[in-house]
Amino acid sequence: MARSVTINPPKMCQPMGAILAYMGVHGCVPLVHGSQGCSTYPRYNIARHFRESAEVAVSSLAEDAAVYGGARNLTEAIKNVKSRLDPALIGICTTCMSETIGDDVKLISKKAIAPNDTMRIIPASTPSYVGTHLTGYDNAMRALVETLALKGEPNNKINIITGIINPGDIREIKNMLRIMNVRNIFLSDISETLDTPIMPGGHRPLLPDGGTEPSDIIDSANSLGTIAICRTAGSAATYLQNKFKVSALLAPAPIGVANTDKFVRNISMLSGALIPDEIKKDRGRLIDCMVDVHHYMYGRKVAIFGDPDLVSAIVRFCAEAGMNPTVAMTATKHKDFAPDIKAVNTEYKTDTQILEGTDLYEFQKVVETQGAELILGNSKGKDVADDVGVPLVRFGFPVYDRVGVYRYSIMGYNGSIYLLDLMTNAILGHNYDPDKLHQ
Repeated sequence: MARSVTINPPKMCQPMGAILAYMGVHGCVPLVHGSQGCSTYPRYNIARHFRESAEVAVSSLAEDAAVYGGARNLTEAIKNVKSRLDPALIGICTTCMSETIGDDVKLISKKAIAPNDTMRIIPASTPSYVGTHLTGYDNAMRALVETLALKGEPNNKINIITGIINPGDIREIKNMLRIMNVRNIFLSDISETLDTPIMPGGHRPLLPDGGTEPSDIIDSANSLGTIAICRTAGSAATYLQNKFKVSALLAPAPIGVANTDKFVRNISMLSGALIPDEIKKDRGRLIDCMVDVHHYMYGRKVAIFGDPDLVSAIVRFCAEAGMNPTVAMTATKHKDFAPDIKAVNTEYKTDTQILEGTDLYEFQKVVETQGAELILGNSKGKDVADDVGVPLVRFGFPVYDRVGVYRYSIMGYNGSIYLLDLMTNAILGHNYDPDKLHQ
C-alpha cells in the first residue's frame, strides 16, 4: 500500500542550509525573515552538531504579517542587527510565510539602510515548502556571488565551493592546497566560525573570527577556476563561469581513491601546480590502509544514507575497499546521484539499490530486505541501526549523539583513511569473532 505520509526524513529546510552558507562569511549575520521558530530550529541544530552558539537574527513574523505583510518587521530587524552587531553583511533567508505573503525582500532591504551605508544585504529566496537544506545553501551561495563578485585583475587563485561539509573537511582540503602551493578562495568557510577556539583571556568577539572575507567573494570573479566539492552547491560556480568566464568544475566529492585523484588532478589542471610527493605519499597510505583491513571488510554489506554528494562518493569508496554497498539513499533528489551509483554497480559488479527523495522508514524496510552489517549516515539513523541490530558510523549533518564528529575529515586521502578506520573498528567492535573471518 502506498504511503501518504513521510516518516523520519533525513533532510532539513532551505533556511538551515542558507544559514550555514552565510555563517561561513566573515562578519555576516544570517537574518531569517519568518517566525521565531524558523530561526530557533536552525540554531538548535547548529548548537547540537557544532557545539557552538550561533548568531541568527529573525524578523519575528506573527499572524498580522499574513494580512499586512512583513515589511515593518524586516526593516526593524535589519536596523536592530546593525545597531547591535555592526556586521559587514546581513544574509537574509526567506521562509514559507514571507514567500507566501509575497514580501519584496530586495526592495525592503534597500529602503532599510542609508544609501551611503557600507553594510551590504544579501537576500536569498529559501522557502521551506520546496527543496531542502542543500537547495538553501546553494541559493545563498549564488546570492553572495551575484551580489558581490566583480571583475578585476586576475588573481591566480582557485575558488573552492565547499557545500555543507564539516570544519575538519575544510581544513583537510586547505592542507592539500597548501601542500600543492595553490592559492585559493573558499566559498564559504565555516572551519573557524563554527569551530571557534577559546583563546587566552576568554574574550569572544560579537561575531566569530574566520570565514571568507567579503573582499575575497568580490575577487572570486577573477580566479583561474571554481571547483564545487559538492555538486548540489554548484550554481554559484556556474554563475561565475557564465558571467565572468571563470571555469567551473563540478566533480564528485573527494572521498576515496578515485574521487580524490580526480580532485587533485583538477587542482593541478586549473593551477598548473605539480602534484608533490607528500600528496602521493598520502595516497599511498590510503592504499596501504585498504590492504591492511581488506580481510575484515571484504564483502561486508553496508547501507548508506545522507546528502547525495557524500552518499555517492562513500558508495564508491566502499566498493573500492571491497565492501558490498547494498542500499544508497538520499532524501534530496539530484540528477547525478543515480548515474553515480549505477556507474559503481557497473564498474564493481555490485547491486546497490538506489532510493531517492524518500525517508528512513523506506530505507529501513529495504535494509531489512537487502541486508546490512554496517550503516553509514547522520544521527537520524540511530533508531534504524538499533532496530536492524548493526552499528552506525556517523557522518554528515546533523550528528548530535556523538561529540567532535565535525572536527575530523572524511575527505581527501587522509580523511578517507579515517573513515575506513571508523568503519573497520565498528565492524570489529560489533559481535566480531576473530576465529571466524567473514567469508
